[in-house]
Amino acid sequence: MDQSLPLDEVDQRLLALLQDDASRSNQALAEAARVSPATALRRVRRLVEQRVIERQVAIVSPAAFDTGLTAIVEVTLDRQGAERLDAFEARAVAEAAVQQCYRVSPGPDCILLVWVRDMSHYNALVQRLFTEDANVRNVKSYFVTRRAKFEPRVDLTPRPAQPPSTTPSSATPGP
Repeated sequence: MDQSLPLDEVDQRLLALLQDDASRSNQALAEAARVSPATALRRVRRLVEQRVIERQVAIVSPAAFDTGLTAIVEVTLDRQGAERLDAFEARAVAEAAVQQCYRVSPGPDCILLVWVRDMSHYNALVQRLFTEDANVRNVKSYFVTRRAKFEPRVDLTPRPAQPPSTTPSSATPGP
């Protein structure tokens, strides 16, 4: 079921501009989107209310810190019932070091994107989140050596219209 909201050209222009730089003033946003400031403000408020825009944040560069480790962590649980998956997910998202948490299939149950200051902080996270949880069967960590791309944006390219389904109007039964 498609639960996406209908977005017109103005919404898409505003969203594209905000994904590039959400810090611009409403006046600058309206100018760039070729709409009035009142329209820009009203549209952005509606997009926030409808949760199309989840939040506006500053993206801090990890390179600004002398140290830091990014790890992509695969986690496989011993028992995968909904209650067990929910419990692990709740513990994972409560950890400040866990930047992203995804349930995936097939393969491991969860993929975590983790950022910690150093290996001792990673070991402490492993102890808290994985070792102390009897339901964690396997953990496989990949340490990032170079980030080639980081682009936190949604593709706003409109989907092509679906052609109407064609059903033969004069279907004749076979012999």
